[in-house]
Amino acid sequence: MNGHLIELIYEAAVVPELWPQVLHKVGGIARARGIVLLTADPHDVRWVASPDMHDDTVAYVEGRWHERNGRLPRLLAANHAGFLRDIDVFDSPEEVQQDLQIREFFRPRGLGWGAGTAIPVPSGDVLIYSVERDYDRGPIEQEAIEQLDALRPHLARAALLSARLGMERARAATASLAMLGLPAAVLRHGGRLMTANALFDRLVPDVMQDRADRLALASTAADALFAQALAALNHGLISIEVRSVPIAAQNDRPPMIVHLVPIHGAAHDLFDRASAIVMVTPVVPSEVPTAEVLQGLFDLTPAEARVARGISEGRTVDAIATAFGISRETVRNQLKAVLAKTGLRRQVELAGLLAGAKVPPGSTAE
Repeated sequence: MNGHLIELIYEAAVVPELWPQVLHKVGGIARARGIVLLTADPHDVRWVASPDMHDDTVAYVEGRWHERNGRLPRLLAANHAGFLRDIDVFDSPEEVQQDLQIREFFRPRGLGWGAGTAIPVPSGDVLIYSVERDYDRGPIEQEAIEQLDALRPHLARAALLSARLGMERARAATASLAMLGLPAAVLRHGGRLMTANALFDRLVPDVMQDRADRLALASTAADALFAQALAALNHGLISIEVRSVPIAAQNDRPPMIVHLVPIHGAAHDLFDRASAIVMVTPVVPSEVPTAEVLQGLFDLTPAEARVARGISEGRTVDAIATAFGISRETVRNQLKAVLAKTGLRRQVELAGLLAGAKVPPGSTAE
């Protein structure tokens, strides 16, 4: 057995960027084009591939072929602690080639023979090592399967270690933010809570709510904006920028801003399932945000940010209109846009959020 390859496998468990190289070398044992390591859940597909399979895997996921996978249910049903070939889980080689996914996705790309093994991990995922071979090479030989099976315990332990380290990284991130006095949590794909620090736990359930489907905000208006941000994140529409959602003051609780920060890193995402960090920051009276900060926080136009800044300073609509030489109607329209983007209903709520003042008792701030 290749001792250097085994060392590399365990190194990849700690340095996820090495997984493509590991998969390439393991695939060489079966004379495969490459290997894809991916999650079994068709509703939460995360993956890392050897270099020669990268573009094919991008096309596979973008075409939603994982939802038409005839091989995977057979592999999982076999419950075999080793690699199984397509010809092992289908009744005949002819049936392999008649499978919709193989016939319409793999064959046009020159592929068509494969093998795989399933690895359950503590996060609840099942990871699949999928070995893909060019069609003209024929089915993977049993001798190659035996060599892959010899490596499987190491591949399984490396995947388990990566998953465990991923959870520890998430916990470390929230612990570090707690040291800065920031309530924080890490979300899985889809917005479900993965881990949180004690400061964040104190906000549950009055401010944050840990629901079965996703983390939610107790404020209906704020949660609508938060749900939009999560949807954008899940569909890949948030790349680097942070999304911020304001929560108006209520009773003795000051206004707050919830920040959704995307987490990136190809192979990291496969193992730790973390997609974003949620941080909650209170707004204090001495920190009235500048127009530029407001613009960045809530995706305001420069004109809208200028009006929001004026409101936070306690100015009236008339005063803002006079100061900037525009009509009252223009200011009112810009104010309406600001309220819509911040999920607030009234001018006093906006002023309270931005200036740190509490909404007067008896008001119905969401």
